[in-house]
This record gives sequence, structure tokens and C-alpha cells, in this order.
Amino acid sequence: MIYKKLNKFLSEEIRMSHIYQPVMLKRIFLNNGSALIHDIAKDLLSYDQSQIEYYEDRTKNMVGKVLTKNRNITSKDGDKYLIDGFDRLSVIEKQELVKLCDELIEGYLAKRKQTLYDHRRISSDYVPGSLRYQVLSRAQGRCELCGISKDEKALDVDHIIPRSKGGTDDITNLQALCYTCNRQKRNTDDTDFRSLVEQYQDRNEDCVFCSEVAKRAINENELALAFEDKYPVTEGHTLIIPKRHVSDYFDMHQPEINAIHQLLHTRKAQLQADDSTITGFNVGINAGADAGQTIFHCHVHLIPRRPGDMEDPTGGVRGVIPSKQKY
Repeated sequence: MIYKKLNKFLSEEIRMSHIYQPVMLKRIFLNNGSALIHDIAKDLLSYDQSQIEYYEDRTKNMVGKVLTKNRNITSKDGDKYLIDGFDRLSVIEKQELVKLCDELIEGYLAKRKQTLYDHRRISSDYVPGSLRYQVLSRAQGRCELCGISKDEKALDVDHIIPRSKGGTDDITNLQALCYTCNRQKRNTDDTDFRSLVEQYQDRNEDCVFCSEVAKRAINENELALAFEDKYPVTEGHTLIIPKRHVSDYFDMHQPEINAIHQLLHTRKAQLQADDSTITGFNVGINAGADAGQTIFHCHVHLIPRRPGDMEDPTGGVRGVIPSKQKY
């Protein structure tokens, strides 16, 4: 009876978004009907390409360099490490060398077991589960830098501005990165984060958006706010701006783009909840005088659209140059 149930599940009923289910069941099958979580986790790890890449990097750039260049114990031939003359050793000599390695590993683990891999633990930069879910959901299961799917590489929740440099756990300061992008970011990012944090406080007293619109805010988060346009194109026309005084969309920092993106979704949901006649939106940014920008504090237009609000809306934002709207 149990065989038929399991066979039917695996053959007909299983629904997979990853390899986790069959890997877990295979370990239980091989272990005669039960398996420790630790052993299942090791099996899952064996399929995780991002972890393999991590240790390939450690091999090439750390231990491989020490043993090859510094100590002259190994040599390298392409992707292979060699010990010249090892094939001439006796079986007993080889076994003795393996035994010495085991003793060194066991001795070191006995001293450092609790701290040896702290740098690889998820909890070392812990992000609460509900917040982690929001970040990964926003990313739609893909790395927000290279776009690779979570099915190909595990995704981490990364602090754009590290906590050690003043970054917060606000969702606007978080992004989903695959292991490779996260590692490359750490290795190549030389931004002076101390001055970056201070920049978020920049305001311009002569800017109408810096000095006045905070009083009219409908929604806000740590780095951005939304308010109704003073001269609306349609009812509900909303502007969303970074709190920092920055003139151009292309000069914004990634956390500010995240913050504005979050408020766009929040305001869109509010408008549609309040007005069922809204069936579409135009989202637009004027960047530069020749693009029509008149207030030089970056602002994103969220314009609700309704059936019949203009005779023929075909072309949408192409209408910024009227003769090009239709095509």
C-alpha cells in the first residue's frame, strides 16, 4: 500500500518548484525510512552550485595559492592541482598521509568548531523572515543585479549599505543578490559609505519639493514620499520623490529607487481600492529641461487612467512628442 502511495506521488502528483522534495525523499528511502535533518541538508547542499562556486573560489584564491606558490607542495595544471611524484608512494605511505590530514582536521575542529564557519552563517547578518520574504517576493525570485533565477543560484538578502556603515533593515536598503553578485559587490565596492549615509539628509531650502511637499505627504517611507500633484492630469495624479534633494533620476542611489518603487505600488493599490473605474496607469519621469522637467528635484508621476479619459490613448507616454504618439 505504501509503495503505491509513494509511487503515485512521485509519478503523478508531485509539484516541484525546486529539487528539494525528491532529494529529501531519496535520502529517507536510502536510509530505510527515516533520515536526520542534518543528512537531508547535506544532500541538498551537494546540488547547490552557488556553494560549489564559493569553495572553488576559496580553493583558487586561498588554499591553492598557499600550497602552490607559498609552500611549493602542489602544482597547478589548468583546473587541476597535482602533487608531483605522489604516484610513486606506497599504499601504506598514502594511508599514513591521509591519517595525518584527518588528525589535523579533527584537532582543529575540536578547538574551533563553534566559530569555524560563522562567516558563512545566514544569521551573521540576520534579516527577519517576514522581511526576507518581502525582499525575495519583490525580486520575483531573481538576483536584482544579474537577473539569474533562484533555481540556478541561491539568493541572499543583502544590505545595500552595510549595517557596519550605517545601513538599516528598512526594506528600501535591502536587495536580493545571488551568491556571485554578493561576493563581487563586497570585493569591488569602494564607496565611502559614511558620506553616502550623510547624503540622504541633503535638503535644499530653495527647492519647493524639499521645503513644502512633506506637509502634503500621502505616504512615505524612510527615503521617499508621495503627494498629490498640484496640477493633476487626471484625478489621483500622484508624485513620488526621494526625500534627498537630487535633481535627476539617474543620480539616485539604489535604496532611493527601491523606496520610490515601494511607494508606487502602495499608492497604486490605494487608488484602485478607492476608485474601481481606474483601469490603467502612466508612470513617467522628466529628466532634464529638454525632457520637460521644470522642478529640478527628481519626481515620478503616477497618473491613473480610466476608460474614455481621452479619445485614443494609443501610444501612451510616446505622446511626449505628439507627432510620434501614433505608430
